[in-house]
Amino acid sequence: MSEMNINQVLAQMRTMSIEAGAKPRPTEGSGDFSAMLKQSIDAVNQSQNTASSLARDFEMGKSDVSLAEVMIASQKASVSFQAMLQVRNKLVDAYKEVMSMPM
Repeated sequence: MSEMNINQVLAQMRTMSIEAGAKPRPTEGSGDFSAMLKQSIDAVNQSQNTASSLARDFEMGKSDVSLAEVMIASQKASVSFQAMLQVRNKLVDAYKEVMSMPM
């Protein structure tokens, strides 16, 4: 891997670290849970589409896409999907608990 690619990866890692440590930004309509959930699902979908696009470009031999970029995008998509899956599981558990409560 060339020096420039390593520096690019390190810069991306630093940026992601800063973003992860930042306080959550208030979103428009932050009181609307369904809108927030849809926005999160759309973000996961976008990350998966980006990873697929980069992988396809790398497989086609495009010179502007490196293996490191493809792997990082793939891992971002995987982590975001796993997080969304865990949120979904917690929501289903909460729904089951509420439905099993006596009236």
